[in-house]
Amino acid sequence: MRLSPLVAALVLSAAALSACSTESGMRADDPAAGEPSSEPSGDAGAAPAPVPDGPVRTSGLVTVLDPGTGPQLCLGAIAESYPPQCSGSPIVDFPWGDAGFEEASGVKWGMYAVSGTFDGTTFTATEAIPAMLYDPMETPVPEPPGPACESPATTDAEKISPEAMDATVNAASALPGYATTWLSGNTINVAVIKDAAGAEETLRETWGGPLCVTTAEHTESELNSISQELQAALPTLLTSGSMAADSLDVQVVFDDGSIQEWADATYGDGLVTVTSALVPVEA
Repeated sequence: MRLSPLVAALVLSAAALSACSTESGMRADDPAAGEPSSEPSGDAGAAPAPVPDGPVRTSGLVTVLDPGTGPQLCLGAIAESYPPQCSGSPIVDFPWGDAGFEEASGVKWGMYAVSGTFDGTTFTATEAIPAMLYDPMETPVPEPPGPACESPATTDAEKISPEAMDATVNAASALPGYATTWLSGNTINVAVIKDAAGAEETLRETWGGPLCVTTAEHTESELNSISQELQAALPTLLTSGSMAADSLDVQVVFDDGSIQEWADATYGDGLVTVTSALVPVEA
């Protein structure tokens, strides 16, 4: 079945994290739809701001860009212009001559795996491996969640079309206590915080194909509110998004484990998963 633009976008959002840069000049609103809940989800103050106490490296390839005012380590969002644009941490001692670069309109840039030291503000480079020479380590790629039920039922073949799927996805987002929607093959999966049976009855008005309705603990609005709290509490937050119900995946510039501990204590174990763009260099 051909996917409509709305449903294709839903599939894409379920397959990858939605990014929102919080570096200076590049902050964007969290991509989750809906207004934040009126009540805060937790006390998001007093978050730790760890600084590496030894050499670190980027967790993968990143952009280093010099717009003419000095090179920047771009760990967050990159504007897809030509030449590209970003706002990142200053990086000193970057070996442009050895690493190679592209250049246009007075801007030079490239993709590298970078090692060095970071004092919380400035990165001092000791090594830069260009993308063409970089041998990435095996990193598990998160998979979108599968069906929420074992045997999704089809009830009415005449209500299976891209238009019906669009209408059902829109109807799901308007359900009381709506948490999330995802697709697994041709199955529409919806999570709500209560009355799954009532939600399924509503969605069957527009969709006769495979459908799974399950329950979650947090609404989409609540997760959006938590994401906004995290943006305010974590100055080094780079991305925030969700691939499944009752979960937020965030990336910060550097975490030694203390930010994850703070997130668990603030929002409960397992709700927020923190990853670090800079990781210690193994001895």
